[in-house]
Amino acid sequence: MKEVVRNVFIKSDNTIFTRSKYGSHYGEKVSEGFREWIPWRSKLAAMILKGYRINFKGNEKVLYLGAATGTTLSHLADIIDEGIIYAVEYAAKPFEKLLELVKERKNIIPLLADASKPWLYSGIVEKVDFIYQDIAQPNQIEILEENVRFFLKKGGEFLIMVKARSIDSVADPREVFDRVRRSLSKKFEVLASDSLEPYHRDHIFIHAKA
Repeated sequence: MKEVVRNVFIKSDNTIFTRSKYGSHYGEKVSEGFREWIPWRSKLAAMILKGYRINFKGNEKVLYLGAATGTTLSHLADIIDEGIIYAVEYAAKPFEKLLELVKERKNIIPLLADASKPWLYSGIVEKVDFIYQDIAQPNQIEILEENVRFFLKKGGEFLIMVKARSIDSVADPREVFDRVRRSLSKKFEVLASDSLEPYHRDHIFIHAKA
C-alpha cells in the first residue's frame, strides 16, 4: 500500500484505507490496523481516489458541517488523529449514531445544531484551521460562508462537497457548478475543483483558502 495523505493508503487494486486503532463504525472491513474507506459512501474518499490530495498535518482544528452518522468523519478523525474535530449535525436520528463514534474517539466534539446558525455554537467552537462541509441544502454556499466568517482562521482552508440537484433541481449541473465557483471565487482563493463521478453523481468538490 502507498500512503497518499497522512494515514491514508491506496492499494494497487484502487481500494483505500485509513490507518486506525479503532474497529468498524459502519460495516467497513477492518484488518491489522487499517479500515477500508468506501468511496461510494464518502465523498472525501472519492476525491482522494480521483487523485486530489490535501496535505493534512494531523494536528489541525477542524469544523465539520453535516457530520450525519459519522461515516466520513470517522476516517477524517483517523487522519486528524492529533487534532480536534467539531462535528455539527442537525438531525437527531443520525446524531445518535454519531454519538456511538464519539464514545471511543476523543478527538471529536459532537454538536447537535443547525449549521445555518453558527452563532448558536460560537461559544463552543474556537477558531479553526479547516472547515469541511457536506450539506445537501439549497443554501449550502451561504451556510459555508457564515461559518467561515465565524470560525475560520485567516489563511485557513475549506473543502465543500457541492450537490447540484440540492441547489437547483432543474438546472444543468454544470451551470450550477459554474455559478457556485464564480460566487466563491469572489471572496476566496479557489485552489481546486473537480467532479466526484463515478462515485457521486452531480457532485463536485471545491477546495479553497480564505
